[in-house]
Amino acid sequence: MDRREKSPRRVRLNTMQIVALGFFGVIFLGGVILWLPICNQKPIEFIDALFTSVTSVCVTGLVTVVPAEQYTLFGQVVVMILIQIGGLGVIACMALFFLLLGKKISMKGRILIQEAYGLDTLSGLVKFIIRIVRGTFIVEGIGAVLFSFKFVPEFGLAKGIWYGVFHSISGFCNAGIDIIGDSSFMRYVDSPLVSLTTMFLIVMGGLGFPVWHDIFVTAKKGAGEKGARRRIFTRLGLQSKIVLTMTVFLIIFGTVGYFLLEFNNPETMKDLSVPEKLLASAFQSVTTRTAGFASVSQSGLTESSRLLGCILMFVGGSPAGTAGGIKTTTFAMLILTIISVLRGHKDTECFGRRVEMDSVRSALTITVITFTCWLAAVAAMSIFDPQTEFLNLMYEASSAIGTVGLSADVTPHLTRASHVVLMLLMYIGRIGPLTMALVFAGKSNKSDKFRELPEKKIMLG
Repeated sequence: MDRREKSPRRVRLNTMQIVALGFFGVIFLGGVILWLPICNQKPIEFIDALFTSVTSVCVTGLVTVVPAEQYTLFGQVVVMILIQIGGLGVIACMALFFLLLGKKISMKGRILIQEAYGLDTLSGLVKFIIRIVRGTFIVEGIGAVLFSFKFVPEFGLAKGIWYGVFHSISGFCNAGIDIIGDSSFMRYVDSPLVSLTTMFLIVMGGLGFPVWHDIFVTAKKGAGEKGARRRIFTRLGLQSKIVLTMTVFLIIFGTVGYFLLEFNNPETMKDLSVPEKLLASAFQSVTTRTAGFASVSQSGLTESSRLLGCILMFVGGSPAGTAGGIKTTTFAMLILTIISVLRGHKDTECFGRRVEMDSVRSALTITVITFTCWLAAVAAMSIFDPQTEFLNLMYEASSAIGTVGLSADVTPHLTRASHVVLMLLMYIGRIGPLTMALVFAGKSNKSDKFRELPEKKIMLG
């Protein structure tokens, strides 16, 4: 017999399969650890521990138990580590692990990093990972210090610093998990320090690491030039321009929407002053972009506000960051394509550039797959929990697939079947619906196949 026939065939995994399996492995290990008695103040079922692990690694924030009441200090530290891993991403954490051990990253590892973050080149990847980690810790450190100014006087030195560190990491990673109690940040609705610090962390984490990198490189190149700061935006790459523009637009749109819809709502903002209402509206607008902290009661929101929240959660943050949703760039591609069609343009255009057709097709695919998963989940949950208001089920499903974590106070009361549905949505939302589809397809999102076929017109509309 030929020796080659004896050796088993090696199974080669593509980048998306490695990412999906990496997240699954961390989630399962985290669930097992959080199930241990050392992590819990009272007995817990494995599915609740697993749910907490999923919501932590997928940086969502939906919970079936109250973390502050359920988990010991050790358990809370485990949750924080899972959030940090989920926020940075499995690939970045693996690369950091090798760097700490002093080992070189192989060519395969470099390709993984390149594809995971959508970079154009293999050069400078180690510096890219170092900048990601360094930038993450700097921003989280700033957030922890700012939070401590509020938490230390309230909870004491040790506990106040610990709360500052935990919530800074949770905020930057867009997790939205808190260890204060069952009311999230509602007690700080009138605190500019807590609200603005949280919004700063959420936005910074949601911009995406490639945007950070682009801003850093552009600012560094223009250092010393007269008027360079004013020209930074014009020198940024197209993706960075789209991300920053859409982020500002969505924050303003959400703030105005919530301010008008909740102005006289006695269950949320009626008793607040106008400046406090603006602050609470801005906080709600930012947190629906995949963070999960709440400064007003989510169950008390008007139906119009919850519907607005579903839309914002569905869009989410930006690619290759800590946020979820279909992403700002995907939403922008859809809007720009519609505008181009209405104007009679053949190509999708943005900032004087023509967008690749592959990007437009991917945007459409991501949106349809995400909407299909969301719709299927809402339908399933309406069967499992018929007694729950349908709009609340929509809100929970949107929060899960957008890895947001905001809840209309119904998650703990849902059936176990609905909890499983939410876990699946959180997992799909974190690794990306398109990635999930390609995991099962076993193909890369970059295809070299091109077929010359006869062209035919199809009637539409």
